[in-house]
Amino acid sequence: MNKATVGKILGALGLLLLLSSPFTLFITSGSLVLTAAKAGGGLVLLGLYAATNFQQFGQFASRRSSLFAASTAAQVLVALAVLGGLNYLAFKTNPTWDFTREKLFTLAPQTRTTLAGLQEPVRAIAFLPPHHPSYDALQELFARYHAEAPGKFAYTFQDPVRHPELAARYQLNPGQTLVVLTRGEGAQEAHTPLLAISEQDLTNALLKLNAVGSQKVYFVVGHGEWSLEGNAGASLTGFLKQLIREGYTPAVLNLAGLEEVPKDAALVLIAGARAPYTPPEEDVLRKYLAVGGRMLYFAEFKAEPRLNALLEEYGVEVDKGVVADPQFNAGNPYALLSTFYGEHEMTAPLQAQQLNTGLPTARGLTLLRHGLAPGVKVEAVVLTSPFAWIESTPEADATLSDGEKSGQMTLVSASTRDTRAAPGKRFDEARVVVMGDSELLLDSNWGHEGNRNLVMNAVGWAAHQVERITVRPPDREVSTLELDPDMLDKLRFVSTDVLPLSLMGLGLAIWLSRRNA
Repeated sequence: MNKATVGKILGALGLLLLLSSPFTLFITSGSLVLTAAKAGGGLVLLGLYAATNFQQFGQFASRRSSLFAASTAAQVLVALAVLGGLNYLAFKTNPTWDFTREKLFTLAPQTRTTLAGLQEPVRAIAFLPPHHPSYDALQELFARYHAEAPGKFAYTFQDPVRHPELAARYQLNPGQTLVVLTRGEGAQEAHTPLLAISEQDLTNALLKLNAVGSQKVYFVVGHGEWSLEGNAGASLTGFLKQLIREGYTPAVLNLAGLEEVPKDAALVLIAGARAPYTPPEEDVLRKYLAVGGRMLYFAEFKAEPRLNALLEEYGVEVDKGVVADPQFNAGNPYALLSTFYGEHEMTAPLQAQQLNTGLPTARGLTLLRHGLAPGVKVEAVVLTSPFAWIESTPEADATLSDGEKSGQMTLVSASTRDTRAAPGKRFDEARVVVMGDSELLLDSNWGHEGNRNLVMNAVGWAAHQVERITVRPPDREVSTLELDPDMLDKLRFVSTDVLPLSLMGLGLAIWLSRRNA
């Protein structure tokens, strides 16, 4: 390649730098120094072009040379115009893509459903000063909520030191940093505070604020059920916290000596009962369901609480033994992993998100079609693969033996019963969910996203809280990089100025070198 050709390439690059310097000043950086550097560099490269092609200047009067120079300049101008237009459109439309593994910047389905279901506008007041370390993260979170529901969610930031009257209005302690959600005006205003700053906490606070009354969930005790709190890994602490976050009120219920389930019960839950229920206790539950009660029953391996007759009235027989299914876990066929769902609303969101459920030691469920209470309908919700079986001797082996039930087993069922005509009805429809495993409620298993959503959707369905049948914000591992304004300016300059112009310059150099070869 001769000096003249190199000079033409340098001249073209110089022209590119010179013509793009206004773009740098007004669009990408706004820096006079960078603009002057680009313009100066462009002039220097044009000077080199003039020095190496001095003898050919007389040829510019020729038609061909003039056309070549004009076409080159026009192409550079068109490329810059296109680049500028694309950057302008990007600035106006502000498109975003979330490439993080945990989808840190994408609202969960529950959040979008909750925002869409708001009956009246909600305002979030963040009592954080601008220098607070969580200020920027919370502002970004609020902005995503506002973008999803601009007419229903607004937000503002207030410095608690400068606005003590607001802190007093919402009964905030001095120095306490939190968010208050409000809806309504004047005497009709309702509000709820939250201490944590995360999507899950913010969405659950919206659910609380939008809820009408509290839903009381009674945990039946007295039969060896799982401890609600205390034992590490073998308690239901995480489940209880999730219930409270979503606006439910957990309480314990001992059926001994009672004639009926308390009137304020939205739901009765039996979690892993081991000791037998007495006939009077079973009758209390039977009466409760007959007038539109709601119940969640979680079976336990090697436990027979003698509630079979009641469950069979609602179309479910709990099989003896334990379900084995090596299709997705050959190492331990008793630790089930299921991707098979029935056509039920409580698992529709899980199917849409392709979430699986894991049951450590599950009992199989046989759905009955005869001997049911009047008006009862039952359907399968979660199933095994078609290669499962009921292992009657799990301690001895994990192979299918003669006489053992095999095929696709039901692991979770849902039953309904029309109770509109029942005297003293509580609700128009009784609802019963039976799950073949209670260990998925334990703290050690509660972190499994599929299980957590399955259980909470079952609670929402049984309590007739349709808006709570969804996929909740996961426990996300935040992995963000904090950038100061100066670093952001540099990244913007490199990505929207240096990189595009470098690619254009490389293409132009290749084209010119081939043209002059």
